[in-house]
Amino acid sequence: MLTTTIGAFPKPAYVPISDWFSNTDGDLTSAYRCELRRAGDDADALFDRATAEVVRAQVGAGVDIPTDGEVRRENYIHYQCRHIGGIDFDTLTTVRMRGTAAALLPTVTGPISGGESPLTRDFAVAQAATDRPVKMTLPGPMTIIDSTADAYYRDDEALAAALADVLNGEIQALAAAGCTWIQLDEPLMARQPGAALAWGIEQVGRCFAGVPAGVTRVAHVCCGYPQHLDQHDYDKAPLGSYLELAEALDAAPLDAVSIEDAHRHNDFAALLPRFGSTTVIVGAIAIATSRVEPVVEIRARLATAAELAPAGVIAAPDCGLGFLGTELALTKLRNLAAAAHSLA
Repeated sequence: MLTTTIGAFPKPAYVPISDWFSNTDGDLTSAYRCELRRAGDDADALFDRATAEVVRAQVGAGVDIPTDGEVRRENYIHYQCRHIGGIDFDTLTTVRMRGTAAALLPTVTGPISGGESPLTRDFAVAQAATDRPVKMTLPGPMTIIDSTADAYYRDDEALAAALADVLNGEIQALAAAGCTWIQLDEPLMARQPGAALAWGIEQVGRCFAGVPAGVTRVAHVCCGYPQHLDQHDYDKAPLGSYLELAEALDAAPLDAVSIEDAHRHNDFAALLPRFGSTTVIVGAIAIATSRVEPVVEIRARLATAAELAPAGVIAAPDCGLGFLGTELALTKLRNLAAAAHSLA
């Protein structure tokens, strides 16, 4: 059974920017700019070094399809948004993200347009570090909308369509550069299944329109992050959202859908057969707890999933690994790989 990671990997200590979850004042944009200014001309070299390091670390732990680790990103959403025209990082608006925490967010002040995406270079640096396929990740339209303030379109579906067209251009550029695994991150689908079914899943298809054969199209739908490691009572999207979304996601132009399962188990017998033609990437290690899942436990869960998923299973963490720190993340990944690679 193949293994992959979802996105973020713990940043090496020399990386000049901090992760979003280390921010305590709700301003998710200003700290990033200050940190980049302090890093100066050394920033790109440090990011390149870190990217190669984390790709090799994932491969060394047994990951078949690593990511670039997102080490250049302050968070997986705004890094991308900085290169999209119409999203203003100098005009910040206080918004309640995910319906709970208040944050200062960039504002959509004009028509969305494509900019010069950094992702093709990011991919080239990461792919040069390994002969295994590197998966690149982008935030999807629903998630970008929930992480910005809209002062222009005032219509989520219209804004999503505009974002999807821009993201499609970036996905096409990645495919042309040789990237064969491309993932859209859409955790908002689990929190807003009604909107996902009404227009969100359609826009994911729009993002992947015209992508050439040979590219594996992935959507990642998780249920939410905590605020710190070992926070066990944090607010998550309803687990039942997967049951609502599964058949529509299976009908979408996707090759794989990534779900979390380690933090709280799904009813596999009810859920997995609904993915009749889509591979399910099963989260088999938790990303917000320091408990290390034993190989035998991971293997048993993956074996059950493999029996019930018609189009097969790939093993992964629930989500990004940034909370864990490098050594804990690698220990969990080694156990994941040992379990998955023992299964046909």
